[in-house]
Amino acid sequence: MRWLAKFIYSKVLGWKVTGNTNFSSDSIKKCVIIAAPHTSWHDFTIAVIMRKVVGVKANFIGKKELFVGPLGWYLKSVGGSPVDRTSKKNSVEQISAMFEGKDEFRVALSPEGTRKKVEQWKTGFYYIAKAANVPIVMFTLDFENKTNHVSEPFYPTENIEEDFKFMKSFFEGVKGKVPEYS
Repeated sequence: MRWLAKFIYSKVLGWKVTGNTNFSSDSIKKCVIIAAPHTSWHDFTIAVIMRKVVGVKANFIGKKELFVGPLGWYLKSVGGSPVDRTSKKNSVEQISAMFEGKDEFRVALSPEGTRKKVEQWKTGFYYIAKAANVPIVMFTLDFENKTNHVSEPFYPTENIEEDFKFMKSFFEGVKGKVPEYS
């Protein structure tokens, strides 16, 4: 299936992946992956194909209500994990707990928290990485250049403002599927 994913990704869709794609290293067997800019449902398709191309297992989260019936089966089969938004535990606690007891777990999130244009990123992904003591790996959804660029692992510090400035600089100039939402 990997050859088919590579064919579709590069030959049919015309995409390429650059940067750090060595997910076999111990430093990124567990991480929070942030993908931006998230402007369209097409992002999910590109991300699912890209992870097959580079041979990395990555998970994502969604509200538990999505994980029922055939859709729930499909979402779980492609790496989805349900989150109970009505739980007494907050989402950061629930998601950071998913890392416990696993040798390998990567969760992909959108720092914007929506497909619409935002002025500020959400902070949950940052606090999940800190709580789970795992790095953040950034990757672009650059529809203008049809490129997914993957960063080296980045460990959050105690300075959230500087960390966000650093992470946002990785995505400067990147245009999503819907450019006005980038």
